[in-house]
Amino acid sequence: MQELTPRQMKILERLFAAGFRPIAIPPYEKALCVRRGECAVVLAPVPNGGLQMLAPPVYLVDGNLSVKIRRAGKEVFVWKKKDLEATAERLRELDAFRQELSEILEMPSRQ
Repeated sequence: MQELTPRQMKILERLFAAGFRPIAIPPYEKALCVRRGECAVVLAPVPNGGLQMLAPPVYLVDGNLSVKIRRAGKEVFVWKKKDLEATAERLRELDAFRQELSEILEMPSRQ
């Protein structure tokens, strides 16, 4: 990962204050990944010195990034051959994660 700008450091400080934590996720060990609870996202730098979501946040399955699919008539989070049912509670957790993360990433920096 490249060196962070002062603006990116301020964003990370706000994320940490909100309970987000860095995490190393194979094969993204060199990327900036954050998690809170069982949700995670890969972040990427943007030209203005900020950070953005590289892809939508996901639910972790065995500590790995999952994908949400429909299987046997219900939605599940899948990683390799393991899956978790996409329960209403998990979907609410993922939505709250995405919403708060978006708000923090979009906050103007106070420099």
